[in-house]
Amino acid sequence: MSTYFLTTAIDYVNSQPHLGTAYEKVCADVIARYKRLRGFDTRFLMGNDEHSQNVFKKAQEEGLDPLAYCDQMEQVFRKAWVCLDVSFDDFIRTTEPRHRRGTTAIAQRIYDAGDIYEGVYEGWYCVSCEEFKQEKDLVNGNCPLHPTLKPEWIREKNYFFRLSKYQQPLLDHFKAHPGFLQPEIRRNEILRLIEGGLIDVSVSRAGQSWGIPLPWDPSSVVYVWFDALINYASAVGLGQDENAAMFAKWWPADLHVIGKNITRFHAVIWPAMLLSAKLPLPRTIFGHGFLTINGQRMSKTLGTIIDPLAAADRHGHDPLRLYLVKEIAFGGDGDFSWERYDERYNVDLANNLGNLVSRVTAMAHRYRGGRLAPAGAASDQLVRLAESVVADYQKSMDGFALHEGAAAAYRLIDANNEFIASTAPWTLAKDPASAERLAQVLFDAAEAIRLAAVLLEPIMPSSSREILRRIGAPDGGLNFDRDGRWRNDGERVLLQEGPLWPRKEISVTDNPVPPDAPSPGALPPLSAPVSSPVPAAAAPTAAAGPVPTDARITIEDFMKVELRVAKVLSAEKVEKSKKLLKLSVDVGTEQRTLVAGIAEAYEPETLVGKTVVVVFNLKPAKLMGIESNGMVLAASPEGGQPEVVTFAQPPAPGTRVR
Repeated sequence: MSTYFLTTAIDYVNSQPHLGTAYEKVCADVIARYKRLRGFDTRFLMGNDEHSQNVFKKAQEEGLDPLAYCDQMEQVFRKAWVCLDVSFDDFIRTTEPRHRRGTTAIAQRIYDAGDIYEGVYEGWYCVSCEEFKQEKDLVNGNCPLHPTLKPEWIREKNYFFRLSKYQQPLLDHFKAHPGFLQPEIRRNEILRLIEGGLIDVSVSRAGQSWGIPLPWDPSSVVYVWFDALINYASAVGLGQDENAAMFAKWWPADLHVIGKNITRFHAVIWPAMLLSAKLPLPRTIFGHGFLTINGQRMSKTLGTIIDPLAAADRHGHDPLRLYLVKEIAFGGDGDFSWERYDERYNVDLANNLGNLVSRVTAMAHRYRGGRLAPAGAASDQLVRLAESVVADYQKSMDGFALHEGAAAAYRLIDANNEFIASTAPWTLAKDPASAERLAQVLFDAAEAIRLAAVLLEPIMPSSSREILRRIGAPDGGLNFDRDGRWRNDGERVLLQEGPLWPRKEISVTDNPVPPDAPSPGALPPLSAPVSSPVPAAAAPTAAAGPVPTDARITIEDFMKVELRVAKVLSAEKVEKSKKLLKLSVDVGTEQRTLVAGIAEAYEPETLVGKTVVVVFNLKPAKLMGIESNGMVLAASPEGGQPEVVTFAQPPAPGTRVR
């Protein structure tokens, strides 16, 4: 079995983790789970960086011994990662004996190679970064990552690493290994930096006791960044004779997942250290972007942070994981807002995937007693699409395009909704001659859900397991080669249970605005009654005759009514009403809730996937306690049931109807 060793950056413990920190951990976890799904013997390392002077100061402020403070913070970080279902195999702390041994070993190797010398450093130092800064790196005299903090000018005796010696070896390595640093934008940035010339860097701090002493000069401690980088190797046995076999198995790391702001340390200094120590270099380094909030980087210094536990509590950890992976291109920056998070929960999960599982399990019970088995050949259209989706998913996940992997899985989910709408199982159920066709259609729909759940397992592990359980294909240890392909065999017993993700009418946002002035990108009022598409009955009139001239409207009056094409995402009966249905529709720019008086003419499932016409600019109204935001158009013949206006060849949702 092939091995795969991946790591994340270790975290300073001078403050609690925030959602930006969690983003990195969740994405790395998705990669780890995907590799396990592919059959790799996977080792996923995370940890805490504890030898920071900021940590030392924070412990003093709390009146605690530094190690006691770090012990407490370990539990804080572990709780956050467990809450987000992050499946790390190892958690290293830089105060552990194994890390001290690894750091001492690699520092001695570099010293013995003649690549460390004593000198004096004089220049800028950012206390928050705990990083030495060159003048050219400052913005208006301040650290670009901590613009509210002015760097200190310091002068002290230090030991230096001959980084400049490794300029050409690093360039040679980048040339020989094009995928060493990803994405391409990070690779290009670092290549320009190396080509511009490297300067030697400090590897020690004098006059400090909080840290690992240098083996050749115990009066100085290893500089925190030099110390921190070594955790990846010390965690798998570097410097520990008893763990030599472990080191041989796992090193070099296959992937370091880190933030784009620390690529210089990981893609320049760390590889040079390993070259000097004559140790193999990691195979790939991936520098992801920042998670921002309202355009600002999440930072405790700037006060722009979100508690990941609060975000997970809002809808559950799997919806948060899906949002972080699906909505943000891995490698680029991405913005988080509560409004967008709430919207995607309802659209992607409540209305789409969750509703799909509920519909298929409900129809399986209604028409087949909950038992499904193939009755013939599977839908060629769905099978071919599934093959394309699986191939695209694998290519995306192998290339760390996690957002594209999630999108591929959702292509199958969307296609399944369209398949159900086009095959209309509720119609097939009325014709005894279509019994076998109905059985196959329902089995195909369940199989498409099963396959989508397998693809989504690395992203939403617990939810995927629950979907597989309900769809009659419980997770007995998934394997991509076996389970990531279409199956048309065996009987499945489906379970009809409550909604996986109940739709939520969210009214509280992180950026409230007056109802008449919605902020760009904010959710519209989540409803406005689509009162019955049929107007209330007018008073009896005389027999039809010529329309009085003064009753006609002008074209200007007509154009005030904004009619738009909408696609029905979900439909359900309104409790205690015989006439009303609650619809969720996609109107192109947003998703809306409507209430329509068509329940006597339509079963809810027959409307899902249909394209209809809605009055887009109707004022919101409440029907049976549900706010409706628009009106569905329907024709109502006298004495007959309403018939919804639809299309033979539907235009895209949001198209203006004139």
